[in-house]
Amino acid sequence: MATLKLMMRAVRVSEFGGPGVLKLLSDIPVPTPSENQVLIKVHACGVNPVETYIRAGTYSRKPTLPYTPGTDIAGIIEDVGQQVTNFKKGDRVFTTGTITGGYAEYSVASVDTVYPLPDNLTFKQGAAVGIPFFTAYRALFHKAHGKPGETVLVHGASGGVGIVACQLARAYGFKVFGTAGTPEGLKLILNNGAHQVFNHREENYIEKIKKASADHGVDVIIEMLSNINLNKDLQLLGFGGRIIVVGCRGCIEINPRETMAKEASIIGTTLFNATKEEREETAAAFFCWS
Repeated sequence: MATLKLMMRAVRVSEFGGPGVLKLLSDIPVPTPSENQVLIKVHACGVNPVETYIRAGTYSRKPTLPYTPGTDIAGIIEDVGQQVTNFKKGDRVFTTGTITGGYAEYSVASVDTVYPLPDNLTFKQGAAVGIPFFTAYRALFHKAHGKPGETVLVHGASGGVGIVACQLARAYGFKVFGTAGTPEGLKLILNNGAHQVFNHREENYIEKIKKASADHGVDVIIEMLSNINLNKDLQLLGFGGRIIVVGCRGCIEINPRETMAKEASIIGTTLFNATKEEREETAAAFFCWS
């Protein structure tokens, strides 16, 4: 007798475009994990900006169509591959990546992107960890090589990565500046670690940051919208300052001379390039911190 294949609901993208290309289907086969993979029953899935760029076809890394979006999920292990020894059915977990996509009832992930979900976190909270925490940590420590006592500006701090960057910087002993564009956003980042906040919709907010950083300037800038802010960032840096480009939505013209006297650096980053060792370090920091 033939074995019946279990089916699930999943969001599928068959062409790149706007939100309308996201189609909910109910006849997608439940995937099967290979040797070093696990099958997760999805309880929550994060939605990250990069996933909207991929869906629109504007990101440099494009998946093969059709595909199911979603990298950050939290749920319960349903099945494990033959070589998986560190997880078992019933374990609560979260991921920093999936193989078959997270906008689905079930998802397969490589075991090296799966982590135990601490008991004090809900599934929704677990689904918000992956890209935000791992990106913020990578930017602040792996790329900026930030040190306690330095001044950090999170330029655009009220999103997921920005909030975590403020929290991490405060916890590790940095002086933390953050920007947002609404009163609610400013209050949010104050409540999540920023020592001082600035409204980036105000015309003179750059002068306010300069005054707050005194004569020294800012050591590290975590930049979320570099195509708008990069020239402003160069004005704010102190000697040896580092701008870490986390987000960009277009082009901008800068004068490279601005980097010379300060011996400043502009460094791009993407979580997709993180090594296994870097991910392990970040996970260790998360579990110590959580």
